[in-house]
Amino acid sequence: GITEELTSTLAQLSSLFVIARNSAFTYKGKAVKVQDVGRELGIRYVLEGSVRKADNRVRVTAQLIDATTGGHLWAQTYDREMQDIFAVQDEVTQKIMFALKVTLTPEEQARFRRTSTHDLEAYDYCLRGMEQYLRWTKEANAQARQLFEKAIAIDPKYAEAYASLSLVHWQAWIWQWNQDPRGLDWAFDSAQRAVVLNDSLARAHALLGHFYLFKKQHDQAIAEGERAILLDPNDAEGYAWLEQILNFSGRPAETIELLEKAMRLNPHYPDYYPSILGFAYRLLGQYQEAIAAQKSALRRNPDFLSGHTNLAVLYSELGREEEARAEVAEMLRISPHFSLKVYGQRVPFKDPADLERYLASLRKAGLK
Repeated sequence: GITEELTSTLAQLSSLFVIARNSAFTYKGKAVKVQDVGRELGIRYVLEGSVRKADNRVRVTAQLIDATTGGHLWAQTYDREMQDIFAVQDEVTQKIMFALKVTLTPEEQARFRRTSTHDLEAYDYCLRGMEQYLRWTKEANAQARQLFEKAIAIDPKYAEAYASLSLVHWQAWIWQWNQDPRGLDWAFDSAQRAVVLNDSLARAHALLGHFYLFKKQHDQAIAEGERAILLDPNDAEGYAWLEQILNFSGRPAETIELLEKAMRLNPHYPDYYPSILGFAYRLLGQYQEAIAAQKSALRRNPDFLSGHTNLAVLYSELGREEEARAEVAEMLRISPHFSLKVYGQRVPFKDPADLERYLASLRKAGLK
């Protein structure tokens, strides 16, 4: 949780380049040299730390290291009551900015004065909910929703919890785990609530952009996606979501450049990064590159529904019918109630011809 908070806060600074949390986490618990980490991730500084908890006390150690020399720029240990953990996070952030001589813009200064939540229980529910969401299964989605709703019940002004809740509503809606047609509206309303509570929350704007896309309001979607990146220039997820918007808006060539930026920020990227890239390659007519990208996504997560859907389309268009039908079988294994009719109403292509071609390929592959 502390890593998540520090990464999120520092990533909002336009003068810093900050690697995504899940890429940094690949080194957790491993004996590695800081110089190796710096070389592998292409960064100059590494923040190391640990957390120990006993009863209601917590000890946090943190040290900022120059990855080129291995020398320490700053180090400190905090022994505090558990409820002071948020103050510790703020102080560590301030120390890092001072050590790196970071100058905040007026907008960044205003943003730093905003808090997410001061309630540890709500914070804990939100972290555990996100862990469940990222499992990408129907059962985990339901658990994530319950956890985010608990966080909101404890702190009704917790903008990040509303943004997270909008994610699970969207995930259940798009993959037809929840048959209620109001799912997208619930996702949109939760994201809007997050923006009302904290207009500087980049993730909420990125989500709104995504939901505008599925409402087929492409210009608004692009505007919100670009706003998210302006607020958080180091957010790999923000770039990935904007890439998807551009794909469906008929601008796949721009997607590839943006995705390279996302992968640079998050070198150990999740399954949907190569899937979005593969989607762009298909739109550009580069089928072999598209297939390789979708297979890369599925190597990361064999249950990633988008990867199987896009492969089914690619194989179908190439006349590889047996392989296309095998991918449709995988789709139905993951989402047994998946309906082509419902999916066709939701896929947000701006050009109707692109949509019909996509659906025709799935129909040819045996999806009903």
